[in-house]
Amino acid sequence: MNTRILGKTGARVSEVGLGTWQLGADWGNVDETAALAILHRAYDGGVTLFDTADVYGLGISERTIGRFLREVQGDVHVATKLGRMEPATSGGVWPERYTLQMAREACQRSCKNLGVDAIFLQQWHCPPTAWFRSGEIFDHMEVLKKEGLIQHWGCSVESVEEGLICMTQPDCASLQVIFNIFRQKLVTDLLPIAARNGVGILARVPLASGLLTGKFKKDHKFAADDHRNYNADGQAFNVGETFAGLPFADGVALADQVSRILPTDSGTMAQHSLRWVLDHPAVSAVIPGASRPDQVDANVATSALPPLSPGVHHALCALYTDAIAPKIRGPY
Repeated sequence: MNTRILGKTGARVSEVGLGTWQLGADWGNVDETAALAILHRAYDGGVTLFDTADVYGLGISERTIGRFLREVQGDVHVATKLGRMEPATSGGVWPERYTLQMAREACQRSCKNLGVDAIFLQQWHCPPTAWFRSGEIFDHMEVLKKEGLIQHWGCSVESVEEGLICMTQPDCASLQVIFNIFRQKLVTDLLPIAARNGVGILARVPLASGLLTGKFKKDHKFAADDHRNYNADGQAFNVGETFAGLPFADGVALADQVSRILPTDSGTMAQHSLRWVLDHPAVSAVIPGASRPDQVDANVATSALPPLSPGVHHALCALYTDAIAPKIRGPY
């Protein structure tokens, strides 16, 4: 497994991490036994970066990672997120105000869930743009850092505008962004600025909710509790988090076009799609999810693949400009 520096944290992490949204909720059922098997398979494959959030299953994902941390010995870095639910008994609704006390309680709860004294990387979890503009939430992170609840902080953002605002803060260590073959705007509008500022990039939704595996047909049906069903058109949260903002049928057709450009040897469509993300040096790590250990193995193997050729990158850029970009929905 190749490693890269995660922005201003200074930590060297695996360039293929593991996203763990699916271990908590919204991707169908993954029980604790299966979740622990996935975490251990990732660790055995060289993964040292695990990304979670307090809202994933209202703590389920964090608590499962906490159990995993008690079972392993080694260099493991866990990034979590806060800001999509109230800290007390609100039933998981988004907060009206992002107060210091709310953030402090969220960090304390996450520390308890993970079984750690301080969070390695705490990230704001896509609050409304107005809160980024106000700057108040950045001050909260600085206080929590001084209090010893967090070691480093970053932000998970929905748009280039939000990312640029965050990078005006000297201590913003990293940005988590939706970045994949279907979402190429960041190549020119965000990644070069992040590189100049030493801000790490965590690439989420790298396979566009599975579209870039090439396995779906237009008539595919997802389970009722899968966000690819109930949020297919942004009914529950930002549509960009589901299928990268593409209508499902369009995404299936565009994925077929992508498959004709990507290499057909030395790896699968999913692996080459992850390789496309890693070919951008500003990216610190790509964080695909996995609902089975064999998916972890395939993701990990991406680190050993050679970069895609300039011709492939050019063809994918042209496809994005001509056919994909006009169909993207949601903040971008």
